Amino acid sequence: MRLAAELRRLRDAAGLAAREGATLLGVSSAQISQIEAGLAGVSEKRLRRLAANYSATDEALIDALVAMATDRARGWWEEYRGSLPTSFLDLAELEHHADYRWDVDFLHVPGLLQTEDYARALFSYVNPEFPKSEVESWVEHRMKRRIIIERPDPIPYETLIHEAALRIRVGDHIAARAQLTRVLELSEADHVTVRVIPFDLNGFGGAGSAMVYAGGAVPQLDTVVRDGPNGPVFIDSEAQLNRYRNLFHRVEAVSLDPERSRDFIHRLAKEL
Repeated sequence: MRLAAELRRLRDAAGLAAREGATLLGVSSAQISQIEAGLAGVSEKRLRRLAANYSATDEALIDALVAMATDRARGWWEEYRGSLPTSFLDLAELEHHADYRWDVDFLHVPGLLQTEDYARALFSYVNPEFPKSEVESWVEHRMKRRIIIERPDPIPYETLIHEAALRIRVGDHIAARAQLTRVLELSEADHVTVRVIPFDLNGFGGAGSAMVYAGGAVPQLDTVVRDGPNGPVFIDSEAQLNRYRNLFHRVEAVSLDPERSRDFIHRLAKEL
C-alpha cells in the first residue's frame, strides 16, 4: 500500500493522469489503477520505466521503491494473520523494514520496552471480554516485535517517556518495579536511548504529541503511527512527516539527557 501511494505521488508530481501514465507504460488504465491501489504488484523493470516516464530523478528513492516492490519475504507476523487485527501486522512489518525508530509516550511504557506482565495487564484491562488465549496471543505478538532492538543487528531506537507513563501502575507494584528495571537494562544498550519527560517542566504543551516514528531507507519513506479511535493511523504525507519530525525534536530538547533519565528511573524503582 505504501509503494502504491508513492507511485501515485510520483505520477501526480509529473502532472500526469492515470490514463497518461498507462499509455506511456504501454498498459491499460485498469492496470495502473490496480498498481496504484495496491491490488497488483509491479516488477523492477516496470517501476523504473514508470519513474523515467514521470521524470523522477531521485535515485535513492527509486532504489528504495524497487526494494519494496521486489521484497517477497514473509515475515514472522504472517502467522498472526486472521487472529490479530491487520494493523498489528502492518506495524510489525513497518518496524521490520525501518532503519531507525523514535517513540514518544505519555500514558504507557512504549511497547518495545514492555515486559510480558506489563503487556498482559494492559491488554487484559483494555479488553476484559477477551478470553485468556486471545490476550496471550496479543502479548506474544508484542514480545516478538522487540526483535528489532534485540537482534544481532538492531536498529537505533530513541524513546521519550513522560514521567506519568513511568508512574502509572498498569499491574501491581512488583510488576511496576520489574518494568522500570527492564527499561533501565535496555537503556544501557548502545543503540537504545531513553529520555524522561518530567512533570516539572514549565510551558510544556506537548502532551498530545505521542507517536511512533519509523525511519525509512530515505526520508520520503518515513512513517508516523498514531493511535486513532479505530486503531492505529499511518501517516506518510511529506508535510505531516516534517511536522512530526520537528515535534519530536522539540520534545526531545526539553527531556532529560540519557544519564539523568536513568537516575530518574532508578529513583522511581527504589520508591517501589
